[in-house]
Amino acid sequence: MKETILRKAGEIFLKYGFKSVTMDDIAKELGISKKTIYKFYKNKVELVDEAVSYFHDGMHKTINNICDLGHNAIQENFEIKKTFKDMFKNSDDSPVYQLEKYYPKTYKKIIFNELSIYKECITNNLVKGIQEGLYRKNINMELSAKFYFSLMLSVHDSSLYTYNKNTMNQLEMHALEYHTRAIATEKGLQVLEEQLEKKEI
Repeated sequence: MKETILRKAGEIFLKYGFKSVTMDDIAKELGISKKTIYKFYKNKVELVDEAVSYFHDGMHKTINNICDLGHNAIQENFEIKKTFKDMFKNSDDSPVYQLEKYYPKTYKKIIFNELSIYKECITNNLVKGIQEGLYRKNINMELSAKFYFSLMLSVHDSSLYTYNKNTMNQLEMHALEYHTRAIATEKGLQVLEEQLEKKEI
């Protein structure tokens, strides 16, 4: 039951926002009493914290599964982007922004963990791309990983952008293209153009 609550709460938070969703809403969606939720979580703050961590762990399992499929480095990034576009397709606002605004402690914890985990993911992709001849050999991998992480994070900054689900996806796609063009070889640019053409189709 606890995992069922976490999964459903995560879905509802992503769809309707962390602020507007109540414990009553979650109980109604699950067809259970609010008291049942309180058996596992003492308040909404605790539920948000655990639901975000649960979703976060699931995200990285999904990324690892995509990385095991044998795509080249550039295709791999586009497949990851496509997966998360589908995952957030019902969200009209940035979940990252909402989390930062209304649950700052959870946000700081997730960003701290994300920096180390996502940095490893990006670094592995950079190594793979260099081996495949898609990325330049002389790139500074540590800086490239940090730049890309910061760039993707800034996409969710509401002080810079006005959001809806379409603009957020477009900004993330532009960030991915920008990152790839900065490090790609001629061969890599050809692969990038092929991926962009598929996206347009």
